[in-house]
Amino acid sequence: MTATDTPPDRLAVDEDSRYHDAAALDRGVGVRFNGVERDNVEEYCISEGWIRVQAGRALDRRGKPITMKYTGEVVVWYKNPA
Repeated sequence: MTATDTPPDRLAVDEDSRYHDAAALDRGVGVRFNGVERDNVEEYCISEGWIRVQAGRALDRRGKPITMKYTGEVVVWYKNPA
């Protein structure tokens, strides 16, 4: 793996977030949280050690999903090569 094959330190699925990176999401990013592979992560931060996942079907007043933040070990990788 080279430095360019490393996903960003922080990535968000929400297009309005400043941490949204469409190119990285198109490649597919895998997330392992506390040893369990997760596919429902809305946002993550490797350096701070947390993920955000959607809290059921609840939406905020702007129509965005309400998320819950969990802390722990975060490991990410690209699923598809460049």
